[in-house]
Amino acid sequence: MSTAPSHPREARPQVESFFDTDTNTVSYVVIDPQTNHCAIIDSVLDYDPHSGRTSHQGAQRLVDFVQARSLTVEWLLETHVHADHLSAAPWIQARVGGKLAIGDQIRTVQETFGTVFNAGPDFPRDGSQFDHLFRDGEQYQLGELTCRALHTPGHTPACMSHLIGDAVFVGDTLFMPDYGTARCDFPGGDARTLYRSIQKLLALPDDTRMFLCHDYLPDNRQEFHWQTTVGEQRRDNIHVHQGVGEAEFVAMREKRDATLGMPRLILPSVQVNMRAGHLPPAENNGTQYLKIPLNVL
Repeated sequence: MSTAPSHPREARPQVESFFDTDTNTVSYVVIDPQTNHCAIIDSVLDYDPHSGRTSHQGAQRLVDFVQARSLTVEWLLETHVHADHLSAAPWIQARVGGKLAIGDQIRTVQETFGTVFNAGPDFPRDGSQFDHLFRDGEQYQLGELTCRALHTPGHTPACMSHLIGDAVFVGDTLFMPDYGTARCDFPGGDARTLYRSIQKLLALPDDTRMFLCHDYLPDNRQEFHWQTTVGEQRRDNIHVHQGVGEAEFVAMREKRDATLGMPRLILPSVQVNMRAGHLPPAENNGTQYLKIPLNVL
């Protein structure tokens, strides 16, 4: 059991969830109730892979919520370079402001996938598409709330969890206890690294609220859920509950990952998200294109 102290009551942000049914992704608006300042986490751009069209219904819901509540957006946070949905962060930023941020290991992801997509010398691989790159352990403010960025790689090299008051937003690192943990077979992923990242999260106080980026509704559950606690994860997570050692976890995760197909939207998602949600630049005919590398992933 964790021996860390519980969080003070004044460090409790209001969290509003927005579930995208097409990608099973949860976006969040995290609000400091003292100042009405907020962060938007892991927004989704609507994308139809059949037609190649993008739209903004989901992102508009976030903008409408922020404007209806007269919130001040301080941060647009990406927990990692997602492989299952396209980010709407730049579109939202143009309407409600905020600093667009990700973990500083984005450079590693950009180097890897810049090569996969042959992005060329005009694609910066230094993270400069983002307004801020968080370092592991970096403290920052959301209104009067003290926040901390926690580097939690393993799923991808750039995964960053965010502890905002008594709430931690873990991206894809963990799912609900009955679904387990993230896959580790993407380029730069590693099951041993993920296990150690999870231990960092499970060292937080038991009553820390934990918010997840996805829920895929296991067969024995009828309703979607994306909120749990550190204590529940430590006790009940089917892959990494207390007592599961590193070697056991790695063997399980690698065996399981070998059976998984690639996510449906990985090819469009990664080449957009490595650009901070911006689409690739238009070619000489004025049209923007997404590439499909053959026999690479």
